[in-house]
Amino acid sequence: MRTVALLVFLMMVSCGEKPQTEVEKWEAQAENITIIRDDFGVPHIYGKTDADAVFGLLYAQCEDDFNRVEQNYIWAIGRLAEVEGEDALYSDLRARLFMSEEEAKANYDKSPEWLKELCDAFADGINYYLYTHPEVKPRLLTKFEPWMPMYFSEGSIGGDIERISVRKIKAFYESGLEIPEMEELKMKREEEMAEPQGSNGIAISGKLTASGNAMLLINPHTSFYFRGEVHVVSEEGLNAYGAVTWGQFFVYQGFNEKTGWMHTSTYTDVMDEFKETIVKNDDNLFYQYEEELRPVETSEVTLKYKDGDGVKEKTFPMYHTHHGPITHAVDKQWTASAMMWEPVKALEQSYTRTKKEGYDGFREMMDIRTNSSNNTVYADAEGNIAYFHGNFIPKRDTIFNYREPVDGSNPKTDWQGLHSVDENILVLNPDNGWIQNCNSTPYTSALEFSPKKEDYPNYMSIDRENFRGVHAIGLLKDKNGYTLDSLIELAHDPYLPAFEALIPGLIKAYYAHHDRNPKLQGAIDTLADWNFKTSKESVAMTLAHYYGTLSYKKADRPEGMTPIQLITYWGSESPQKEKLTLFEEVVDQLETDFGTWKMPWGEVHRYQRLNGDIRQPFDDTKPSSPIGFASGRWGALAAYGARYNNGTKKIYGTRGNSFVAAVEFGEKVKAKTILAGGQSGNPDSPHFDDQIQMYSNVNWKDAAFYREDVLKRAVKTYKPGETQE
Repeated sequence: MRTVALLVFLMMVSCGEKPQTEVEKWEAQAENITIIRDDFGVPHIYGKTDADAVFGLLYAQCEDDFNRVEQNYIWAIGRLAEVEGEDALYSDLRARLFMSEEEAKANYDKSPEWLKELCDAFADGINYYLYTHPEVKPRLLTKFEPWMPMYFSEGSIGGDIERISVRKIKAFYESGLEIPEMEELKMKREEEMAEPQGSNGIAISGKLTASGNAMLLINPHTSFYFRGEVHVVSEEGLNAYGAVTWGQFFVYQGFNEKTGWMHTSTYTDVMDEFKETIVKNDDNLFYQYEEELRPVETSEVTLKYKDGDGVKEKTFPMYHTHHGPITHAVDKQWTASAMMWEPVKALEQSYTRTKKEGYDGFREMMDIRTNSSNNTVYADAEGNIAYFHGNFIPKRDTIFNYREPVDGSNPKTDWQGLHSVDENILVLNPDNGWIQNCNSTPYTSALEFSPKKEDYPNYMSIDRENFRGVHAIGLLKDKNGYTLDSLIELAHDPYLPAFEALIPGLIKAYYAHHDRNPKLQGAIDTLADWNFKTSKESVAMTLAHYYGTLSYKKADRPEGMTPIQLITYWGSESPQKEKLTLFEEVVDQLETDFGTWKMPWGEVHRYQRLNGDIRQPFDDTKPSSPIGFASGRWGALAAYGARYNNGTKKIYGTRGNSFVAAVEFGEKVKAKTILAGGQSGNPDSPHFDDQIQMYSNVNWKDAAFYREDVLKRAVKTYKPGETQE
């Protein structure tokens, strides 16, 4: 092979031709690409081949927010501590436990040629951006490599790997011990207090729409600015519009002319823990597997971390069994974490999904079975609507409880292959005409036409409803005549079912008390007159939010309750004195922070984006915008969640509705979209926050999908590398 390559090289030299340099290769490929920016800065990328389109897509992403592109790969490949310091070491160790750089390169090498070409185009597009923008100074990654997407192949919010506890890894690899019980309780409480993650997906059959065409609501709830809005087209059949996670080369939530796909986080059991019985023999480690002693795979990794102005290193051992890497200890036993880790297949599925036209092709793509952390809500131009609950689901012996760690020495606990898509929970064209999933149980996804729990293994889903699911079902039932605008209106319905469960109990407690506190009277009356709907003007919404949030922080709670059960308990059975004590604290806090408890929700609840930092700073003295939406915790479909402890008195949103789309499929596809803030992460860009008022006022923009519509709204047309004014 080397001889052939040498002969080719000598022939080129003899003919007077020089090998093409890397820059010349980039410049030649850029000639095949056109980027059109519309009036909201959305990039419409046109390439001759899929690889050209990917090159242009990554170039455009870097123009919009190179900071986030780089950050995602610093995190994914396990080098976060090099920029954030020692505290990030165990995030890096987690990444390396699941894949080393050598393994990522090996996965790239074994990829099909078409996928290698896309990975090459990914790296070339970013590297060409850096070459043509010398003023951009990466924090760490000065050159991107085609094996890097292997670490970041699925597209969801961190993917399965983020469910592996960094704290538990730290406890094990520092001392070989378990997390202390108090630390476990603290972690559990923090998890309960965190804004609920997840998304809403709603598909509407044509028999319920005014046009007779199927519709899809694409409503992911992510951290703000987590994904950009893009449109990517090639002459090889690619024509996808939607949201792309920064640094990835496929549209993750979106649509093409014929199909649309929306992912919601799944509660399907796709990750398991195996307690290993470790035996040490002559300084070698083994683990028990039935009557056999198998060697523990042992290796080392040296990680760098920032320390002041310098860089230090720390070396860790890494241990693996056939179940997966050892990540923590349970009952003093080393415990391995098993999850889907098929980066090549996952990238294949993520990319080919965007090119499928019609249910049969989409269903065939789902047979790859690597979309492990998600459910998928689907609609198409043929009129089909569908719901796939999970995708990668290992077969297990149901005599074992896989919600808890299982005995790794027993071969019967091993995964026994994967369930087929037909064996998974699937809803297709239900007679009620709609499907919803709001990270809730699949067994209410289509009313009486929903799947039946008794037909599936217990590990396929948690049968757990949430207030968003309750809300969605109430809105969808007995409704028809949908248009895109009425679907958007439904997606912003202001009713909050959690407060209908919580607040009447507080009011009852106040009036049942023989010694009522007069300073609470006005606030209680305000709540008593409330219709449980959120708005910018609502004072009751402010009182309810603070009261519900404080209940999560301080109220007594029976063990094992779901969020719906907890809120229902606090609204009915919890002690009346506790209710009143918490509410008095709410009134006191509002009066201390704002001088009055009579604070309209929009005065307290704000949107603010001061710069392009990944972790946003907030400042009560600087401009911000009122937001009338509410937390998904209370059942808001248009979720708007906050990060607390910002050192501010007002509440600033950090996650929830980010990119959202409503799509109608027919002879031609139509869509409306909105993005929290704007397309660009650059504060000097006109598209940094040009959509926030539209976002707040529920005034969505039309998506320009067809070339003639894109050209009508074109503001800039250029090729990668050309100087922009």
